[in-house]
Amino acid sequence: MTTHLKLYDKASSLRADGSRNFVHPADVSGRFDRVRKLVFVLLIGVMAVLPWWNIGGHPAVFLDMPHRCFYLFGGTFNAQDVWLMFFLLTGVGFGLIVTTALWGRLWCGYACPQTVFLEGLFRPIERLIEGPRNERIRRNQQQLSWDKAWRKVLKHALFMLLAFAIAHIILAYFVSLPGLYHMVLSRPAEHPEAFVWAASLTLLLYVDFFWFREQLCLIICPYGRLQSVLADHDTLIIGYDEARGEPRGKVGVTGAGACVDCNRCVVVCPTGIDIRNGLQIDCIGCARCIDACDEVMHKLGRPPGLVRYDSQNGLLGKVRQHLRPRVALYAVLGLLGVIALSIALSRSTAFEANVLRLRDAPPFVVENGRVRNAFEVHLVNKRNHSTLFELRAGRAHGLHYVIAMPRIALAPLGDQRVPVFVDFAATDVHDGASASLELLADGIVARTLHAPLLAPSITP
Repeated sequence: MTTHLKLYDKASSLRADGSRNFVHPADVSGRFDRVRKLVFVLLIGVMAVLPWWNIGGHPAVFLDMPHRCFYLFGGTFNAQDVWLMFFLLTGVGFGLIVTTALWGRLWCGYACPQTVFLEGLFRPIERLIEGPRNERIRRNQQQLSWDKAWRKVLKHALFMLLAFAIAHIILAYFVSLPGLYHMVLSRPAEHPEAFVWAASLTLLLYVDFFWFREQLCLIICPYGRLQSVLADHDTLIIGYDEARGEPRGKVGVTGAGACVDCNRCVVVCPTGIDIRNGLQIDCIGCARCIDACDEVMHKLGRPPGLVRYDSQNGLLGKVRQHLRPRVALYAVLGLLGVIALSIALSRSTAFEANVLRLRDAPPFVVENGRVRNAFEVHLVNKRNHSTLFELRAGRAHGLHYVIAMPRIALAPLGDQRVPVFVDFAATDVHDGASASLELLADGIVARTLHAPLLAPSITP
């Protein structure tokens, strides 16, 4: 037991006195490692390509915050569509809940940006420059030398360059690539906000990926601590088959289980935990311990799966229940969410048209026995192409319309306020009467707008 704790302390991210122990995971290869690398390449590639990929004349994802215009995969949105963010944010949160309940921390191990960048970019660079785990640890314990110095300088220079590139790719989502190119070639004083954001994000990414690393998952991120309420005994997790592995012992020891206590599963872990201690909040579900253990079992001629994907019930030899009450509840809630989103999108229009009282004007004016109401129609083109709008007077007895601009061509996400005056005799209208305007978009009747009329005999 003493030996086990000693080895565990060496690999853990915390020492016995509570101080930080920098984790140096050993290299590992296997089926899950290959899948993770493929996922990393796809996710990093998608992130880098989206600002370059144009759909309808705009980047696939472009969040133009200064102009409050948002372009998402061909769709065009403005600030008036911000309520749709509710469905996006709740959908992401609900997706994480369902994923955790069914498959544990699959997100953390395969798709979380912290994992993708750290394991897909920064750690491979570190291994390339400083060598494998034992060599890195040995060199770090030595006095400063030329060999140690040039490796550290080169590694940190590449880390800073990589953080700089990632920060600018993220910035491109908010200023577009042409805008980013112009900002990079300009003096920082010309675009101080963008410069501060890029510099701050570069520094943040650099410190995170060279020093903070797994501590972000263990200290800051609350997701791991939600496992206790999101997971149950039938959730798919990474676990150790204690019945098969215990008692631990070397090859050839009589009565020993399948685990030879090589601690290979510990030294490959990016958070430094021992998976044999059971389900832990520090486990990010990366499956490196599975590949490491399977590799050892293969060398010993023993069947793999001593550490494997399974449920807690499965590890105890019980039958795993795939369909259970919480899964059914998630299915119902997910269906309701899809229905609500479908209804919301069906009510979302490609333009906004609102009739308002003309600003800084009285409610009505009486001249020569006739009453005049002043309105303005606020038009917003939410399409990603120019649109020709037309305003036509509605058919109503006794009402005379004056439309300042009956035809308006609006650029994508352009807007225009059109004054409209309605003149009528007070005796021609009744309580509750309203003016009506017919709105056409590219020659097609899109909406009929109504505005209540006010006159001396009509109470507002």
